Amino acid sequence: MADRPRPNAHYAIPDDPDASTYRFIIVAAKRARQLQNGQRSVLPATNKKPTVLSMEEVRRGLVPWEDLNQPLEVPAE
Repeated sequence: MADRPRPNAHYAIPDDPDASTYRFIIVAAKRARQLQNGQRSVLPATNKKPTVLSMEEVRRGLVPWEDLNQPLEVPAE
């Protein structure tokens, strides 16, 4: 089963170990809001909607994100 592609692989963040579709949608939605508020896209200018641009940016791994629910790693002393 590990050799078959996951059905949601198209809607996943590249460096997300859980490959969470929910996380992809949240990150893409926040990026779309940034684009709607005037931030420039990192992709070449096209006539795409902000939602489509944001999904493509997230899919390519161009949007930095962090999971705030993960516990912080405390260095051992």
